[in-house]
Amino acid sequence: MYLSAFVICLLPLAAVAVNVIQSNDDGWAEKNLRVFYDSLVDAGFESFISAPADNESGKSSLDAPPTEVDDGCQFQSCPPGSPPTGNNASMPRFNVDSLRHRSKRSSQLTVEQYVNSYPVTAMKFGIQTLSEDFYGGLPDIAVAGPNVGSNLGIVTQFSGTVGAAVEAVKEGIPAIAFSGSSGEQTAWNAPLENYMSVYADLSTTVTQALVNSGTPYLPSNVFLNVNYPEVNEDCAAPSDYKFVLSRVNIAIPFLTPADVETCGNDGRLPNETDVVGTDGCYASISVGDAGDKTTAGKEAQSVVLEKLGSILSCLPS
Repeated sequence: MYLSAFVICLLPLAAVAVNVIQSNDDGWAEKNLRVFYDSLVDAGFESFISAPADNESGKSSLDAPPTEVDDGCQFQSCPPGSPPTGNNASMPRFNVDSLRHRSKRSSQLTVEQYVNSYPVTAMKFGIQTLSEDFYGGLPDIAVAGPNVGSNLGIVTQFSGTVGAAVEAVKEGIPAIAFSGSSGEQTAWNAPLENYMSVYADLSTTVTQALVNSGTPYLPSNVFLNVNYPEVNEDCAAPSDYKFVLSRVNIAIPFLTPADVETCGNDGRLPNETDVVGTDGCYASISVGDAGDKTTAGKEAQSVVLEKLGSILSCLPS
């Protein structure tokens, strides 16, 4: 898998072992999640997966104690009757041995864990329980996705991917939700497709840019909602894409407070739906309020604009 030139130039800065927790709502055995894991590890991050045992798309912020797996995990990744949480011990994960050596972890640990419940529950379990085993404390940053399908505008209210990211923020961990319009739910052991590599590479770019901006990575009670357009012959490589700062929800004239000023916008950011729908390869980065999953205020937007300025672009006028 290739990394964008931007990520490559930042690789030395990632050597200070930034600890990541990954989750999603498509399920722990969905390939997008695993390819993103590979990309993060290649970029120098330490990461582990705590995600639902099965597809839990659209479950928003539902939360419930994990239960025994009745019919087996997604894509037969664990057998019927498996415990409420667990891992596939027969499939050591990618660079787990080298990671274990660097972190002096238990030989029994694997870096992918399923939680037979909702995305929020999986994220919470990963932060409150698994992170201590892996990192001896809390993760530095949380990422959710890349989701199979966009999570734009009002859809963010129902998205389990966004729900997982918001849960991390509530646990005190800065978080990013990633979603892309290409693809369908695919098993972890299926052939690699280009859109998976592109989304993983772009997501690593955003994660690393945020980390390299310094702590605190995000203002309190804020998450990032990142959406990618379709990967096609015109948008086939990470270098084809441009990131644009955007809004989650539509602004109401005369009622919605002004946004941060950038790209000569007179204080109004474009909606994320409009960004992704613009001709070209434009990806949206919205600053979300973890309280209501709508657009965060101007002050938080200003912080993110400064932090991610090196990767942000403007829509064509």
